[in-house]
This record gives sequence, structure tokens and C-alpha cells, in this order.
Amino acid sequence: MNEKKVSVTELGNPRKPHGEAGIEMLDGMNKRHYAVTGWALDFFSFNANDNVLDIGCGGGETIHRIAENIIGGKVIGVDYSPLSVELSIKRNSEFIECGKVSITEASVEKLPFDDNSFDKIITVESFYFWPDPQENLKEVYRVLKEDGKFLIVADINGDADLDEADLEGIKKYDLFNPTLEQFRELLENSGFKEVNVHTKPGEKWVCAEGNK
Repeated sequence: MNEKKVSVTELGNPRKPHGEAGIEMLDGMNKRHYAVTGWALDFFSFNANDNVLDIGCGGGETIHRIAENIIGGKVIGVDYSPLSVELSIKRNSEFIECGKVSITEASVEKLPFDDNSFDKIITVESFYFWPDPQENLKEVYRVLKEDGKFLIVADINGDADLDEADLEGIKKYDLFNPTLEQFRELLENSGFKEVNVHTKPGEKWVCAEGNK
């Protein structure tokens, strides 16, 4: 991570993006997380009428990619950063106009949805920042339908061979970076079954999968 990007990240606040630096940071995240997101999305088998939730939707790229796989269903994005909501709406304007996508400001602490609302739920590069991961996962479980699937996606994990920049970022931004076993325990303790924690050889990536 070069000096300019460190400055942009610090100014934009990855925990809750804001301001001009936040716009630049979220645009960069859309690009940097594209590959890991594509790898993780392959663990979903989309159906035409799926209702899908993206928690911590950031710059909106994941929503856009999912919406391309949905015909009769809907993709909903939530983020507690007003800037992230704004940019996600801009990125997905055509899908919003046709009613396929909606995006709202909300926190994982209290999702504004009924029980058993979604066939699939994903969070990409946001689990680091969840205020109370164990309790927040119970809220995710609540809004997931029976037989639904949830994915936690990140480009680092606690068992990976992390470099100095990774470790510095974890410390600076107080990131929650579970080990593979911790991911499993967190999901199981929240009620998820058939838990699988996926990694990719040669990468630091993790995709923790829980089913209901």
C-alpha cells in the first residue's frame, strides 16, 4: 500500500466512509475486491427469483454483479455509511429504476427486515468492522430464509501468512480478523449449520459459509 493510498484510507475512514477521500477509497475498494468477490460468488448457485441481501454494500459493485444473475428476484443493499449508500445507488441506478435493486441506510445490529426474508446473504470486506460479531450474526440468521445461505468474504484471515502491511492495517483500524476455526465457531454458535470455511491456495482469502 503506497503512501497516497494510506492517506486516502485514513482520511476516508474504512470503518464508515465519508467525504472526498471516502469516495476515492470506495472506488478503489470496488476494484481491489473484485477478484475475491468473484471467487466467493461462485459458492452461490443463483436462482432467477432469489431475494439477496448485501450487508455493508460499500461502493455497490457486489450488488451490481449479483443483480446481473437475478431475473425475478431482488437485491437489497444496506450500509450504515450515508456515503456508501449514495455511491451504491449511483452504481446501480439502472437496476433501481427497474425495481430489481434497493439500497438503504442501516446497521447489521438491527436489520430492517422481517424474519426469513432472504434466500442468500453476503458481506464482503465488512465483517472486520462489525460491532459485536457474535450477536450480529444472530441478526443475519434471523433474516435468512430456511435453506438459505450466508457468506462472509474477506481478503485476509487470521491463519494466513500476513505481511507487514496487513498487520499494520489490522492494528491501525482495529480490524477483527478471525482464524478459520473462529469463523466456524462464530457461525455455529449463531445457529448456522453445514458450515464450510473456504480458502484459495496461494491467496489469503476466506469465504465462510453458513446455511440455515
